[in-house]
Amino acid sequence: MRPSAARQIVREYVYVFGAVSPYDGRHDSLVLPWANSEAMSLFLEEVSRRYPDEYLLMFMDQAGWHKGKKLRIPANMELAFLPPYSPELNPQEQIWDELREKYCGNKFFKSLECVVDAVVQGLQHLETSPFTLMRLTQRSWH
Repeated sequence: MRPSAARQIVREYVYVFGAVSPYDGRHDSLVLPWANSEAMSLFLEEVSRRYPDEYLLMFMDQAGWHKGKKLRIPANMELAFLPPYSPELNPQEQIWDELREKYCGNKFFKSLECVVDAVVQGLQHLETSPFTLMRLTQRSWH
């Protein structure tokens, strides 16, 4: 007979918002405590602020917070949506795979803060490596 032991599973979350340009390897990201239209609006505003003199066409999947009624889209930005259930068309998915494999895979983290630190370190490294980003993402859109 197997003894039973009481335990409590606690789940904590943070969300990483990211956008990559396969053309030139630029990447922008924000780590936020929630994923909703307000957080997505913050991310879009931040990306828009970083590229004020450019018109941005951002492709994204159809997550609820990407299409919410309260979503604020900056004037220099247009959103286009990928077909449902097609992560292979989204270059950003390659970035998530790289982060999981190189910065978070097969590791034990003592806290959520340690996870965030590892993810931020990975994002900072990738954002200073445009050729790596181009190599990772160009195969998904060519």
